[in-house]
Amino acid sequence: MSAMGKFKFIQSESHPEFVCSEGVLSPFADMLSDKTEYFVFPGFCDVHVHFREPGFSYKETVSTGCASAARGGYTAVCTMPNLKPAPDSVENIQIQKDIINKDATINVYPYGTITVNEAGNALSDMEGMQDMAIAFTDDGRGVQSDDMMRAAMLKAKSLGKMIVAHCEVNELLKGGYIHDGEYAKQHNHRGICSASEYEQIARDIELVKETGCPYHVCHISTKESVDIIRKAKADGVDITCETGPHYLVLDDSDLQEDGRFKMNPPLRSKADREALIQGILDGTIDMIATDHAPHSAEEKSKGLEKSAFGIVGLETALPVLYTKLVKTGILSLEKLVDLLCINPRKRFGIPMGKDLTVWDLNEEFTVDPDEFLSKGKATPFTGEKLFGRCRMTICNNKLVYHYKSEE
Repeated sequence: MSAMGKFKFIQSESHPEFVCSEGVLSPFADMLSDKTEYFVFPGFCDVHVHFREPGFSYKETVSTGCASAARGGYTAVCTMPNLKPAPDSVENIQIQKDIINKDATINVYPYGTITVNEAGNALSDMEGMQDMAIAFTDDGRGVQSDDMMRAAMLKAKSLGKMIVAHCEVNELLKGGYIHDGEYAKQHNHRGICSASEYEQIARDIELVKETGCPYHVCHISTKESVDIIRKAKADGVDITCETGPHYLVLDDSDLQEDGRFKMNPPLRSKADREALIQGILDGTIDMIATDHAPHSAEEKSKGLEKSAFGIVGLETALPVLYTKLVKTGILSLEKLVDLLCINPRKRFGIPMGKDLTVWDLNEEFTVDPDEFLSKGKATPFTGEKLFGRCRMTICNNKLVYHYKSEE
């Protein structure tokens, strides 16, 4: 193979004119073996990650989060605001920005909250934060009040910003912690009903029609959510949405009595999973985001009922999706580029840049959380054999990750 002949550059399905720059890769190409064919993707973009800093650095930091992201091929992420202090004012978001400016090795874009301390009682200083926040969300909590969400949408619309919603009707949760399905019934667990998600999506869509605010739904997990969003798009509503890798390849029949299977929203039914895949294929679901949510080992060691909600996902996303959906013929690599890179960047206004990530898609490995660069180790994919090893990630013309093996 020639110096560049060992690399296959994967293009976008929807934007074939976007081509990864060989010039960005050239200075680093000789660091990779000539014996292997490598696949080159544009740097992935995840609009839903938790880097836990400030406030919860025992779970993750900006530094470890960036290292984890780079190992997974990500060069841009949007960080969720369930922090301490929450980024609900210029002063508070500046604390987070200062940490990012000091420690980030990839491009990190923080969210501001919709409401003060995500408590749902008063709007945050959205106007003051408009140039500092990528968008506004109370992720981890649904905005319960119709009037509060309406006011938030009107303010965001006036600022040219987007509302990003974790949709959950609190009064329908009833202490649930996994999907209200067969596994919950058989194992005497309290379930979370699907309506707790899709009813709030339906409410918000009506508010979007009223206000004209651009709107994005986090981590959808139910077939009803897919149907509601599909219809809204057909009606011309300014709405996009995401789902996570785990919702596309797992369902509640895969559950085990282990905290690494606990996330919010929960793994739903097989019918829900199949509807999500169809939503990916027909364009109803615009992007895949990991909802990377690290916790300490102790917090995840208390079983399904008492463990904290959340799993890590940045370092396994591409291998999971490639192994389970691309190699099985459900998705093309080009479509995956749209879902992991092009669509999130377009919707959130995140520059494409010339970032690259280089993969050996023929290498099979066993998922071992002890190898993760994230502080969080909880993943439902522990012990699974997957294909795809990230060999190199380049962000802003800097080598931010390099996997060295016995070549």
